[in-house]
Amino acid sequence: MPTPDDDTLASPDTWRIGDTELRSRFLLGTAGYPSPETLRDAIHASGSQVLTLGLKRTLGTTGHDNGFVDIIRQAARTQGAHLLPNTAGCRSAREAINLAHMARELLGTHWIKLEVVGDEQTLQPDPFELIEAARQLIHDGFEVLPYCTDDLVSAQRLVDAGCRILMPWGAPIGSGLGLINPWALRTLRARLPGVTLIVDAGLGAPSHAAAALEMGFDAVLLNSAVSQAREPVRMARAFRDAVQGGRAGHLAGLMATCDVAVATTPVGGQPFVLLG
Repeated sequence: MPTPDDDTLASPDTWRIGDTELRSRFLLGTAGYPSPETLRDAIHASGSQVLTLGLKRTLGTTGHDNGFVDIIRQAARTQGAHLLPNTAGCRSAREAINLAHMARELLGTHWIKLEVVGDEQTLQPDPFELIEAARQLIHDGFEVLPYCTDDLVSAQRLVDAGCRILMPWGAPIGSGLGLINPWALRTLRARLPGVTLIVDAGLGAPSHAAAALEMGFDAVLLNSAVSQAREPVRMARAFRDAVQGGRAGHLAGLMATCDVAVATTPVGGQPFVLLG
């Protein structure tokens, strides 16, 4: 007899990038792994349906595939995953736009994770160049997923430009600090209820991913937290489980918090809360 935990009783909990329906809410980056074999095994362990790759670093200065793209393509086919090229390393809207068009030609996808760096130390996105690039790429037929900060006004401007998905940072790229400004992230989630929000960058532990999903974010994207772990494959599996747990917690409804103790065991009356 099935129990309430039986997945067959639950309706599919899916989300979308454009017209593509997805079940996994864990997007995985593909850079910095100790070996191609470890990368393939981590992809499998993650259960991810979206794999990101940086074309600027992948193609280098030659503009030709150095073999890494084929590795990712093969892993994606095996996993049944989709590729999400990114414009990491770009410093201007024009540079990002040109790279996005190159990615579409090379990989045959109109998805692009749009990155335009504005500060060399923090790798913080440049909001002005980002909005300019997003507006042009959407005009050119791309599904644009902009990597942005947690600033509400900048996020609203990206939505006004036509972005249906935003990827606000949890913390600076590669820092592993987690969700350094939960208030700002909760504000984004509350003020942009119809926008798909993916926490991207700065996550270092599975608990960080679980917290983002518990807040109601639609997914998380991370790279270094897995690729730089002592055991990347085991860490990929840990993040997969944390994402699933965080999403389940959000759907179940977290209890309200308060600043004082509340006895959980009544000393009299009914032991259960009666719902009328």
